[in-house]
This record gives sequence, C-alpha cells and structure tokens, in this order.
Amino acid sequence: MTDAMPAYGLWTLVVINSAAFIIFAYSFAKPQSTRDWRSFGAFSAFIVALFTEMYGIPLTIYLLSGWLQGRYPGLDPLSHDAGHLWWTVFGMQGNPHFGVLHILSNVMIAAGFILLSAAWRALYRAQKQHRLAVTGPYAYVRHPQYIGFIAIMLGFLLQWPTILTVVMFPLLVAMYVRLALSEENDARRAFGEAYDRYAATTARWVPRLIGRSAADAHGKV
Repeated sequence: MTDAMPAYGLWTLVVINSAAFIIFAYSFAKPQSTRDWRSFGAFSAFIVALFTEMYGIPLTIYLLSGWLQGRYPGLDPLSHDAGHLWWTVFGMQGNPHFGVLHILSNVMIAAGFILLSAAWRALYRAQKQHRLAVTGPYAYVRHPQYIGFIAIMLGFLLQWPTILTVVMFPLLVAMYVRLALSEENDARRAFGEAYDRYAATTARWVPRLIGRSAADAHGKV
C-alpha cells in the first residue's frame, strides 16, 4: 500500500481477500454436518467483517478518529498504517507490516491453517474407517479444528483490530466451546467407553505436554 493509493474503498481487495481466506479455510476444514457449517459460517462472517474494514469502510477508525487525532497530533487516521491500531496506540515507529505484532499475527494465522489441515486429514481417515479420531493433532487435544479457527481469528485481531471483530471474537469462541461440548456428547454416544478413555488422557483445548505416556501421545485408547 503506497501513499499514492487510497487506503479504503478498495472493494475488489475486500472481495479477493475475503474469498481467498474463506476458500482456503474451506479446503482445510471441509464442513459436512450442520454443526460444521455453523462454525465455518461464523468464521466466514468474521473474515468478511475484518476485510470490509481493512480495505472498504474503516468504521472503527471513523468512530475513533476524534480520539486518535487528539492523542496523536499529526496522525492521518485514514492512512492504511493507522489502521494497525495496536501499532498506533502503543506508539511504535516504522512500518507496521514488519513489526513484532504483525509477524506474530502471521505466525498465528499460518499455524491455525496448518492445524486445520492436519486435523482434517486425521478426522477424514478416522471417519472412513468408522473409528474415533485419535491421531495427529487429535492425539494432543480433542478439538484441534476449533483451536485452529480461534488461532486464525486471534492472529487477525493482533494485526488489524476493529470494534466489530473484537466484539465478535469472544462470542465466536463461546460458540466453538458450545459446539465442542455437543460434539463430545455425540462422540460419547457413538463410541462409548472408548471415548471416555480418550477424553481421560487427552485435553480438551490445551495439550498436556508433560506426563503423557507414549501410548497417550499416539492416541492409543
């Protein structure tokens, strides 16, 4: 983004970026059930809201422009760099695209997509064999796909926070938690004691990296 280019009103970029990330996520998540589509739809709404403000209409910047101009004299609130609000608020200097927050954001987004991909492969193999998914990321946590979605959204919040996406994030996390609990009930009904043994040795969200046996690490339940 150069000074000669307008920072907003770039609806082609809104469409291209939204479509690219949604298609990318779809290729990894492969939603099939109503529950899958609900979680994927919520993620897609977050992506569209994000890129609409990033390249289309900077609603958050409009609402905060008075405060920003009063606190940071000389700041052009409608410049693209000013949209990196954490960068502006923390008074960081230089190009925000090369800052630590942007790098951390990219790492979290990439890690989220990698986790989505690995989880889908493990789940797909298990479903084909009509067995419980306990390999790959499922050997460490019971809901790696939801963790992947949350990591991607959190990465985007580090890079380009908006009022709407900041409000959406905890609501979406709550929705993923509720969906995860519902999935566990379904899996318990389908696999019985096998799922209870798996749940007893595998964390729901944060992997137990200490004190796991070799059998646990390979998901042998």
